[in-house]
Amino acid sequence: MTEPLFTADAYLRECAARVVAHHERGVILDRTVMYARSGGQPGDAGTLRWDGGEAAVAEAIKGEGGAVIHTLAPGAAIPPVTAEVAAAIDWDRRHRHMRMHTTMHLLCVVFPGIYATGNQIGAEKSRLDFDLPDPPAAGWITERLNELIAADHPVGSAWITEAELDANPAMVRTLSVQPPRGAGRIRLVRIGPEAAPVDLQPCGGTHVRSTAEIGRVEVTKLESKGKQNRRINFVLKA
Repeated sequence: MTEPLFTADAYLRECAARVVAHHERGVILDRTVMYARSGGQPGDAGTLRWDGGEAAVAEAIKGEGGAVIHTLAPGAAIPPVTAEVAAAIDWDRRHRHMRMHTTMHLLCVVFPGIYATGNQIGAEKSRLDFDLPDPPAAGWITERLNELIAADHPVGSAWITEAELDANPAMVRTLSVQPPRGAGRIRLVRIGPEAAPVDLQPCGGTHVRSTAEIGRVEVTKLESKGKQNRRINFVLKA
């Protein structure tokens, strides 16, 4: 298993790690700052540096048993097993993913009680699909989102047991992505104060520390993707 340092600190940009195995798609480290692709959020890109070598990481992806595979760029050198490496992320790309991901949680606040049916996070544009037959205008959604962003709500996390989630199934706001199970506990991402959160839902992704850090966003297009499924496309404006 690779220790996912990004779960505890999404702002950690680099870490020391050890190569524990080679994989046909890259290398596995004992710990990493690189988020592995899941839940609609792309895996991090970055670099591995070691004594006598350096390799570009194209994307971190999930492997078996909790391992994170650092896929390497074509032709890149491969650090030997047991090598000590410095793993560093492409911070600008990651931070945009964090801003986008937190915006998606705010979209769930804009549409309380409505389930998300699909999503895709990108550095340049993102989208969230809802079971929503008659959505309001894009401009209205944009203003509601920016009001929530400007309120500068703190963003934090907490852990609950799988049994606690089973007792509160309404916490899960997505139909397409379910929280990972098997470890006995589930991570919650909270927007707003602990006593009165604006949003609280299971999520393993990376997020900003406060909504104001997102900056202004704009809903660029609404699309129909079925009888009731509506796709909301949005971008960061700064």
